[in-house]
Amino acid sequence: MSDDNDAQKKFDEGMAEFVDHNYDKSIERLSEAIELDPDYALAFKSRGAAYLRSEQVEAAIADFDTVIRMDPANARAYHLRGLAYEKTGDDEKAMNDFNKAIELKSDYGAVYYSRANLNTRLGRTDQATEDIRMVTHLTEVNIETFSNTNNVWRSQQLRFEATTNDDATMER
Repeated sequence: MSDDNDAQKKFDEGMAEFVDHNYDKSIERLSEAIELDPDYALAFKSRGAAYLRSEQVEAAIADFDTVIRMDPANARAYHLRGLAYEKTGDDEKAMNDFNKAIELKSDYGAVYYSRANLNTRLGRTDQATEDIRMVTHLTEVNIETFSNTNNVWRSQQLRFEATTNDDATMER
């Protein structure tokens, strides 16, 4: 088995632990994945999220910094680092990261929500209201997109079933 496959296996194990809220075990497995593949940005980002969940904020920031060095256009890394900065009380850095994430991915609803919470806490209700409006708008767009995609899939499925039923009727 190659190092890439081993790293993927450790990553998968780490994510399973993360989903089960076993953050320390998740960090261990993700660290093993990173040892096998030091360029595995997703493993760094995921480990950073596990550090953040386990209140190891400085370690989380270090991992998000690594991801941003590897991929400066990674909006999620900026968002997560902003959440970490917010936990440290550095609201200015948090806001800068939320803004950067939005600059990189303007349809990223979760970061608008995070920024709205920070704006609310800072007493900037007008900005918070605008961010919540954007969250609502993006949610509606996502629901509509999902519905349209699902309707197209459903229509194709019904068409397939009708064809299959016609074929079965003809064979009788």
